[in-house]
Amino acid sequence: MRQRFSLKGFAALIPIALFLTLFIGSGAYLTWQGVDFAFYKVSPTVAILPAIMVAVLWSENTLSQNIGVFLEGVREKNIITMCMIYLLAGAYIEVLKGIGGVEATAYLALHFIPEEATLPGIFLIGAFMSTAIGTSMGTIAALSPIALGIGKTLGVDPALMAGAVISGAMFGDNLSMISDTTIAATQIHPCSLKDKFKLNLWIALGPMLLTLVFFTLAGHGEGRIPTELPPQALIFTLPYFVVLGLALCGINIFVVLALGLIMGGLVGLFWAPGYSVLHLTKDILNGYKEMSEILILSLLIGGLGELAKQGGGIRFLIHKTDIFIQKWATRSQGSRVVEGAISFIVSFCDICTANNTVAIILGGEATYELSKRYKIAFARTASLVTIFSCVFQGILPYGAQVLLAGSLAGVSPLSIIPHVYYCYFLGIGAVLAILLKWPAYRSGRE
Repeated sequence: MRQRFSLKGFAALIPIALFLTLFIGSGAYLTWQGVDFAFYKVSPTVAILPAIMVAVLWSENTLSQNIGVFLEGVREKNIITMCMIYLLAGAYIEVLKGIGGVEATAYLALHFIPEEATLPGIFLIGAFMSTAIGTSMGTIAALSPIALGIGKTLGVDPALMAGAVISGAMFGDNLSMISDTTIAATQIHPCSLKDKFKLNLWIALGPMLLTLVFFTLAGHGEGRIPTELPPQALIFTLPYFVVLGLALCGINIFVVLALGLIMGGLVGLFWAPGYSVLHLTKDILNGYKEMSEILILSLLIGGLGELAKQGGGIRFLIHKTDIFIQKWATRSQGSRVVEGAISFIVSFCDICTANNTVAIILGGEATYELSKRYKIAFARTASLVTIFSCVFQGILPYGAQVLLAGSLAGVSPLSIIPHVYYCYFLGIGAVLAILLKWPAYRSGRE
């Protein structure tokens, strides 16, 4: 009977394995063909369709029953909530970008960089920007041209400068209240943004300080390019500070993003030259479009995950993880082994998909069940899955962040990876946090 359960559960996971095989296989093949951004040529929203078809047709239930199960997963409350937050976050980010808020934030920060601290200063700017705007890709796209221009004048290795930019970008991707990684993690593992942020911050502070030391020792060139502060820069950055402050106060994320969007629109209409209501509506629509792929993929993975769950696939995965945990965990080390298993699951998913948000969603059912079963605080689990997904996302040579930075810097992605110091230190810090059971957290359901 146990063997039948295992075989049935394993079969339910085959469609997910098919999705990963198609996505990874296409990326590997295109990489072999020399195609740039190979892992981003075949959208995961397309690669997942054959897997869904197999899952629907393979199950022993009727076709209509399987379609019903799929739709139940698509309309699951957490999935729909996540998608609505994606739309609001996309609109907010695009409006702030449209009024010049991203550039104003970069130049405002650059204005205060000391001459002897160019590299650590760029890292801190990237950290602040990505925390404020909630996107590592947006931070890299906005900051890289400025940072690389300064680096070229000062004689700083462009790969090293790109490493500083990516390090800062991944700091905020992991911690930001409005990043899609945080949204996914806190919705799948139901906890408050504030609790997740506090736990995550304690783990991230040490790696951040070490990163500053390493970038300081790495060199800074012979001086600094003076940057002229754009007019009304403080006004354009005000919505970022308001959103960050409200989120830290524990205000509902829908309210926070709505207020940020309204404030960004008003700042643009009153202070941005030539910015009109038509520009505002266009930026909101573009924000929706920017989030469309991750939104659609979240819905589809929700449906595919529900099929795997109903077929016993998630139970099979949890069962096998349980065997491992019970084999290796003692009374004093149980939580360490469970947290290690959770971290491994999301890390493996990110290596496979090269997308940290997708990795969190894909492994979400398993990490949620492990957290619930072994009474790991959901805020702790949410912190671990965002940390480890961001660690690997920042050092994958085929990850979008490294590819974009390499393209802008005109260097090989492989030359950048050794300089993404923050991701390495963050990974080490998270492993130590697991081993030392630090910081202290309340166990049990939240």
